[in-house]
Amino acid sequence: MDQVSAVTDPLIQFAKASVHFFHRCTKPDRKEFKKNAIATAVGFLAMGVLGFIIKLVFVPLNSIIVGG
Repeated sequence: MDQVSAVTDPLIQFAKASVHFFHRCTKPDRKEFKKNAIATAVGFLAMGVLGFIIKLVFVPLNSIIVGG
């Protein structure tokens, strides 16, 4: 019986902590949602621009090295 409680006690404690955390969470309001959406869009845009610049530099460089 002691071995069973040694396994189940941490699981029960984790489940209780998870439920407590879930009940404390709230939905973002409109201002917070807009802020997160803008930050995500800026991140996508930055990664796209960076990828485009890298591709723009390395395509001619690769053709010079390999193509001749």
